[in-house]
Amino acid sequence: MNNPLLHLDNVTISAKKEGQWVPIVKSASFTLNQNEILGIVGESGSGKSVTSLALMGLLPKGVLEITSGKIESEGRDISALSQKELRNLRGNEIAMIFQEPMSSLNPSLKCGFQVEEILMEHTSLSKKEIKAKVLSLFEKVKLPNPEAIYNRYPHEISGGQKQRVMIAMAIACKPKILIADEPTTALDVTVQKEIILLLKELQQETKMSILFISHDLSLVSEIANRVIVMYRGEIVEQGDAQAIFTNPKHTYTKALISSRPSLDVRLERLPTIKDYLDGTVNNKEVTTTQRTERHSKLYSQAPLLEVINVEKEYVSNAGLFGKDIKFKAVNDVSFKIYEGETLGLVGESGCGKSTLGNAILQLDKATSGKILYRGKDLLKLSNREIRELRKEIQIIFQDPYSSLNPRITVGKAIMEPMQVHNLYKNVKERRAKTIEILNRVGLGEEHFNRYPHEFSGGQRQRIGIARTIALQPKLIVCDESVSALDISVQAQVLNLLNELKENFGFTYIFISHDLAVVKYMSDQVLVMNKGKIEEMNEADALYEHPQKEYTKKLIAAIPH
Repeated sequence: MNNPLLHLDNVTISAKKEGQWVPIVKSASFTLNQNEILGIVGESGSGKSVTSLALMGLLPKGVLEITSGKIESEGRDISALSQKELRNLRGNEIAMIFQEPMSSLNPSLKCGFQVEEILMEHTSLSKKEIKAKVLSLFEKVKLPNPEAIYNRYPHEISGGQKQRVMIAMAIACKPKILIADEPTTALDVTVQKEIILLLKELQQETKMSILFISHDLSLVSEIANRVIVMYRGEIVEQGDAQAIFTNPKHTYTKALISSRPSLDVRLERLPTIKDYLDGTVNNKEVTTTQRTERHSKLYSQAPLLEVINVEKEYVSNAGLFGKDIKFKAVNDVSFKIYEGETLGLVGESGCGKSTLGNAILQLDKATSGKILYRGKDLLKLSNREIRELRKEIQIIFQDPYSSLNPRITVGKAIMEPMQVHNLYKNVKERRAKTIEILNRVGLGEEHFNRYPHEFSGGQRQRIGIARTIALQPKLIVCDESVSALDISVQAQVLNLLNELKENFGFTYIFISHDLAVVKYMSDQVLVMNKGKIEEMNEADALYEHPQKEYTKKLIAAIPH
């Protein structure tokens, strides 16, 4: 093997807390070789991103610091470089793609110019040559119509296209090392697959080395040659990707692999990291007979909700000569959902999933059709009747943090809807009920007086769920409610949703772009494409025998 491009030798990175340096990455050692893709896997707080910032010399001074060990890039100690040398290193030799392209791109500058800036900084090409280079980079990252995207602002292109602009920016100066930090987390499964293939292709063509950071082990197994597994700041396992994926040694790695829903087996309950660490894993499967019996009971009753020929049309005045353009986000959609059922709703971004969810919730009224809830047409209700109904139809949002008021304690946030709907006699009763609900979702009385910022992402999602179930609704729309969570936290939340469904008889409309999760959660799955229903079937049958090309493409893109 050639000289390593990067070598970490017993690196400890510490954070300053109350005047003391506290280690958050402990004695990490690994090597990145030439022409290889190395995956770093671990959950939030494992130290992955902090390590990648240290490699770029981007640790914020006085907050985070390498307190022992050293990072060498082709024999040079990165921590000993001056700011000027670091600036030269970044972009030229080591480049980075971040998780969230929207916040990494400048919204006020055109996409073409943002890539040009890097070439102006690091090369002596003329203006004309720079533009030609940017257009060829846009072609290389397979952007449709490079000339058009060159002149567009970030908000005018899709999430997958923004991520491609970021990749074009990162490879502009032909770096030797590309650090990709969760580059596909927010993307659809098909776009995610395209980005993975693109990175692999670019790596083979340019012979650069890639450090691919993710919390999704199955995704990393599709791209990496070798894998490092991090847990609570330590490297607990490293080796050949296939070997680690098929025969993990460390308990944590085993847990990471198992807590993701499988496409082949349906478990009663997903194993969590805690189950593995406590040795209490129970891999009991749901049999086909059990599922068939459950479904015959479910579908023998009257439907709870019936959606009939629903359309949602938006009018934009961006047409030629000020003419209005009509766009159907939901186009002639009909289906039924039964009490106690989970209906999965899948499709790529922009297919109309969330618009349909909002129409059912009466947050954005349908243009035409009928939505019958217990036989009553929601589209004909008065505002007062809709307010009454809010108690029965609720939503769990994708981002619990932005749906909680940062200025009120979580206890008050859960009590608030009870008060609005006059549930329970007084504050004392509401408080007691709130504590009972907090316990139910795996939190406790000690969390009642804390504020949202004092919780982790997984805990905030539990608070969001607690707030939803406080009203004892009948129908809950879960809109991408686990997509931002780590795999093991996701497993805990999915188990919790299933448990609550069993205990309270909830009915879920489960919207997600993660098809493995949807299959695990759902009785039936509805596939949407461009506002229409492409296909609908019992979950297992749909995944085993998809009828439509679009569904086949979605299923083929799931990382295995």
